[in-house]
Amino acid sequence: MLATFSRVIRRHCSTYYKNMAMNVTVNSTKIGADDPNKPFTVFIEGNIGSGKTTFLNHFNKYDSVCLMAEPVDLWRNCGGVNLLEMLYTEPYRWAMPFQTYVTLTMLNTHTHKTEKPVKLMERSLYSARYCFVENMRSTGVLHEGMYNILQDWFNYFTTNVHIQADLIVYLRTTPEIVYERMKKRGRSEETLVPFEYLKQLHELHENWLIHGQHYRPAPVLVLDANLDLTEIGSEYERSETSILKPILIDNTNMPIMASPSKRNAKGDYS
Repeated sequence: MLATFSRVIRRHCSTYYKNMAMNVTVNSTKIGADDPNKPFTVFIEGNIGSGKTTFLNHFNKYDSVCLMAEPVDLWRNCGGVNLLEMLYTEPYRWAMPFQTYVTLTMLNTHTHKTEKPVKLMERSLYSARYCFVENMRSTGVLHEGMYNILQDWFNYFTTNVHIQADLIVYLRTTPEIVYERMKKRGRSEETLVPFEYLKQLHELHENWLIHGQHYRPAPVLVLDANLDLTEIGSEYERSETSILKPILIDNTNMPIMASPSKRNAKGDYS
């Protein structure tokens, strides 16, 4: 009897959330879509320790670029609670509230307004969903019901809020490299991160950005982020023309004919 009741409740909840996701559209125009001052927006994606912050710092010399770091400080201090540490300590208990807060804080980054013509974001709602949430589900950390709720929130936001995306820069690394970097930088929460977790995240990034198993909202520019810090600068410079395109066009009044990294770009975005 109890088992039958549970099945009915699960079926009812599933139907409810599906209907909600289908009917929650605020209006025919996405929130923020009519903003005439949308900057050229670039998502910087990659595994833990792939060099995303270093990449952002490379563009700090340009006054016309708005840099939006991943809101890790908020995750480490949510009203005095370190949600990131709680996630790594008790993932089965904290995966859902942590990922809900990630969604909220990342959405705030997406909708942050700037007068600057270029906006660089460290990660996005898309990598949160297609890499981190997907990993939580596949490893059993997220209950199917929790996963469905996060999926419905993701669908709601991407359906009703304009998420500007013009380019994705994928800092491609091997799990071995980022594991060594992670150990060296010594974040206290990351001492609990196993090598296997980095391998799983690497495969999910590859599936999304290289193999196109999930929706890619913009062309993908792939950079070799395995390089040592003494060499990585030249690799970052290869991306400058693509990222600074609006600034260059405004200053020269001439279009840019080709990306310097065309041989590595995955331009067949969905």
